Amino acid sequence: MRAPNSRESSDKLGTNLIPDNAARPGDDPIFALHGEATKRAAQGESILNATLGALMEDDGRPALMPAVAEAFGRIPPERYSLYAPISGPPQFLSAVMDDLVGASHPLRELMTGVSTAGGTGAVHHGLVNYVEPGQALLTTSYYWGPYGILANHTKRRLATFQMFADDGRLNVEAMERAAFELLETQGRLFIVLNTPCHNPTGYSMDADDWEDVVDLVARCSAKGPTTLLLDQAYFRFAPPGALDWVGYVERLVGKATVLFAWSGSKAFAQYGSRIGALVALHEDPQERARISNALGYSCRGTWSNCNHLGMLAITECLTDPDLRARTDSERERLVKLLGTRVERFNELAQAAGLVYPRYEGGFFVTVFTADADKTAALMRDQGVFVVPLKGAVRVGLCAAPTDSIPRLVEALAQGVQAAGGVTANS
Repeated sequence: MRAPNSRESSDKLGTNLIPDNAARPGDDPIFALHGEATKRAAQGESILNATLGALMEDDGRPALMPAVAEAFGRIPPERYSLYAPISGPPQFLSAVMDDLVGASHPLRELMTGVSTAGGTGAVHHGLVNYVEPGQALLTTSYYWGPYGILANHTKRRLATFQMFADDGRLNVEAMERAAFELLETQGRLFIVLNTPCHNPTGYSMDADDWEDVVDLVARCSAKGPTTLLLDQAYFRFAPPGALDWVGYVERLVGKATVLFAWSGSKAFAQYGSRIGALVALHEDPQERARISNALGYSCRGTWSNCNHLGMLAITECLTDPDLRARTDSERERLVKLLGTRVERFNELAQAAGLVYPRYEGGFFVTVFTADADKTAALMRDQGVFVVPLKGAVRVGLCAAPTDSIPRLVEALAQGVQAAGGVTANS
């Protein structure tokens, strides 16, 4: 009996969509939970919605930065109404690279990059240019859900390693086993690490983690082409010391390619403007030229060019001395707002016996549970919305008012206990 061809498979489904795409889910699970929470709140229920990744004021309004809004208003229409360069305005890209490592740092001369549609676009471009179709990227067992969607949509795969060791630290031994297995089977390695303020766990790599990771990546690069992508969407909300990664990355020059997924969404409270960049670090100028061409080609083949107004405005925020100072000051207020919630959560969650990774800052924290779906469902019955993961629930402290944290922790404790308690980290 012969297998049905694509046309026959499509006919059986009653669609002209190709079979792989005919049964796609209609909504992102997190946005679906957010929609349910919003609907119930509109009906008059007391709802605590800790699902979406946007920083909110304690009164429920979006946390904004007035200097950024002013920068948008400064751009004349005759500039922003025209197409942006496909790879992004040079001034924008230069400002982003300065923002990552500093204008005078030696690494600055070894960088190239392109603008992207937010951090998501940056991860996409890294994936399609450094992973062959059918091959896998490697990331932690707890990961931002769209990594899997991006891999599936581009005909790649997602491989993971157990994120935490028994002592609660980054499990570099598990990472090593998975990395060398991929190098053996596919001849190249593409690692994605979301740090600092990892989404969804809140974990930030410290000096010991970095020492181990740099050593591992260097050893991997001796066996085959190795690329490390640092997803730094939350780096402006990092705890003290977590921005010391620059010195560690410097030690990988000449060994591995290092990519940075830079996002304006959190750092400038501009989630809807979709401002991002993918920056590549490589010591060989010829290779940097090849990277620039490849990434620019990917821009043309996806969105063609990005939000011109947003890039021009963020450039002003990064380069105009007055706007930069005001932007930094306004962001510092937001960092303190979130930091107050983190401190309060740690105080109450530890007292309640909740088990979760080291959490010093960032939009999210992940609380371990034996049955995440049951925990999340029980919490929704109380009007508290979190995101179920495998073995844990993700809690968006970014969206939880400070005075709601006792309610949040109480619901978490009850939900975890009713669901069977805590399992080992995975």
